Amino acid sequence: MGYRLAALTAPNGITQLPGRESKNLLQTRLTMNAEPSTAPVIVAANASKLFLDGAVTAFRQLDLEVRDRETLCIVGPSGCGKTTLLRCIAGLIDVSGGRLLLGGAPVKGPPQGVAMVFQHFGLLPWKTVYANAAFGLTLAGAPAAVIRERVTHYLDLVGLSGFEQHYPYQLSGGMQQRVGLVRALAIDPKILLMDEPFASLDAQTREILQEELLRIMERLEERKTMVFITHSIDEAILLGDRIAVMTARPGRIKEVIDLPFGRPRDVEAIRADPRYAELRAHIWHELRAARPARAA
Repeated sequence: MGYRLAALTAPNGITQLPGRESKNLLQTRLTMNAEPSTAPVIVAANASKLFLDGAVTAFRQLDLEVRDRETLCIVGPSGCGKTTLLRCIAGLIDVSGGRLLLGGAPVKGPPQGVAMVFQHFGLLPWKTVYANAAFGLTLAGAPAAVIRERVTHYLDLVGLSGFEQHYPYQLSGGMQQRVGLVRALAIDPKILLMDEPFASLDAQTREILQEELLRIMERLEERKTMVFITHSIDEAILLGDRIAVMTARPGRIKEVIDLPFGRPRDVEAIRADPRYAELRAHIWHELRAARPARAA
């Protein structure tokens, strides 16, 4: 099992740090095992989620396993339950049936070591970049020295050094989403849940952030178990180790595809690889077939 920071979980789901913390964040993280665990970190077994007393079924009989420190991308038609599944994993809502396990334990409320990045930036407009990035750690009661070390480290990692005292309205959309990513990474989660984090960005900024996320996750000390929701087949192929394709609502896992591209990744080389076009065409065919039939 990889390194796990001793922590408590607050009612709001933000990881709370104990009173004493390592003085050297990077040295602490490098105590992680080089090899990930072979046991799945997240397991959904015959899981279902119903709303409105069963009138609406988001997903049903869903089976899925997420491996330690892999990036699993999930694609599927709109309304198939992708975001609902992510919120269940985050402990924000409960499954209605079946099992949902994290580290072998049932999800009962927000679990320890899980962070979520949403499609919308969710920054507090009256707080600076630094204060927004530090928000989770501040709520958790982390020591000021730890907050400063972590926030400074990640702001530098995403290219936002020098913007600490700026406010969200002074930033571009891509810069705001970088702050949201830093806020999640700063609490050092074991599991990172990404709900279409780049969907609202323009095409060029989206590609830049995809490459930045790849660069961060290729660093051993930063590697997380990541579940990434996206509507973009290209994004899923570029970022994922595997891709889970969902059916239309009620969503189920139709297919899980192992991607043949190793890490570190050369984005241009992957796009030029003949297998990229083949995978894209196959996944698009599966998604078209997964859409509900139109009424006559």
